[in-house]
Amino acid sequence: MSTRIRESVCTVAMVTAVLLFGGSTRVEGAPNYEGDIADVRVIRHVNQHPYAWRIWQPFIIQGERDRDLIVAFGAMVNGKKDMGDILATISRDDGDTWEEPVAIFDHRQRQGAIQFAYANPVLYRAPGQDIVWCFVMRCPIAFENSEESQLVAAFTADGGRTWTPVELAVHYTGPLITNAGIVDTVIDGRKFFLLPAHRNTLQNDPRGSRDHFILSSTSLLEWSLEAYIPQPTTARVFLHEGNIAKGDAPGELKIVMRTADYDDASLTTSPPRAYSSVSTDGGHTWSVAQEEPELHNAKSKAFFGRASDGTYIYVYNDGPAQRQPGGRMALRYKTMVPGAEWSHQKTFFDAGVKNSYPTLVEVAPGDFRAVWDSGTPDRPRTRIVFGKLTLGR
Repeated sequence: MSTRIRESVCTVAMVTAVLLFGGSTRVEGAPNYEGDIADVRVIRHVNQHPYAWRIWQPFIIQGERDRDLIVAFGAMVNGKKDMGDILATISRDDGDTWEEPVAIFDHRQRQGAIQFAYANPVLYRAPGQDIVWCFVMRCPIAFENSEESQLVAAFTADGGRTWTPVELAVHYTGPLITNAGIVDTVIDGRKFFLLPAHRNTLQNDPRGSRDHFILSSTSLLEWSLEAYIPQPTTARVFLHEGNIAKGDAPGELKIVMRTADYDDASLTTSPPRAYSSVSTDGGHTWSVAQEEPELHNAKSKAFFGRASDGTYIYVYNDGPAQRQPGGRMALRYKTMVPGAEWSHQKTFFDAGVKNSYPTLVEVAPGDFRAVWDSGTPDRPRTRIVFGKLTLGR
């Protein structure tokens, strides 16, 4: 039996077990998982996308009704490193079942004479609005990877069933890489939306840079550069994929960022740590980035957010420090009540398989829904996985 056929057979059995037995399911090629995540479901498998060799980087948001959820994810086109199509799938029953996905951005649809591929969806619903936005990166498909992307968007007014692309006015000049959710804020008495992003022009240009920055908008249609995250005053760090959460004081925001060595992105910081920065003026200016001694990061996206009761949560990969076979396996997490210390490390999801890129959304006080990309013991990103996490349970 071929590897691909074997994976298909395992997937059917796995999905059936998930639907029947919830969190006690066996994960493909691994024993029952360990961790505090519950009601695990496989949303999608790469074998359901013949033109893709990976599916990756899901993003979750609550839908129109309390039990509605929308997940956007990428289907990586064969032969590409990190770009392809962006699709959305909907659950009407709090994640128990998921509908057939629809395309938000399709690489086969040309824009004039140019063919694009897409990556890194970010879903957002503005307070008081029924419209859900999906912001993504768009890059000419002829490029090797998506490092030279521009920002584009689409919106849905019917709960995720159909999507309308929108050309944005972006006054930031240069490539960007999206990752984390949008937050609303107030700067100088005006309401703004903030979108964290970074660039990695140093990868192909010796005069390039690796910078984390914040874009701002008053309309979600027109975006400008609001601020850079200042580099540490000692050795520079490759700051990227940061998540913003609101702080304790009015106008206070905190961003926690993924890290790597600035000059050689294949290396972690020493020791491998996340870095953070704080703004006290709504996101207009930010403090110098500094190490978070209690927050591990080994060149993999983490999730940083805050529950409605003020509890912070950080979900991350536990290593090892270097990218090698066996890396990006279990997901761990820590929590922190304001004014206290970070908790001890807890297990989010561990099944002896590869996992990465978690995103969470709070649907009720302390009650989160989560998605991430998962795989086999030696192959990443073969499926998109969903689960539920209740803090303090």
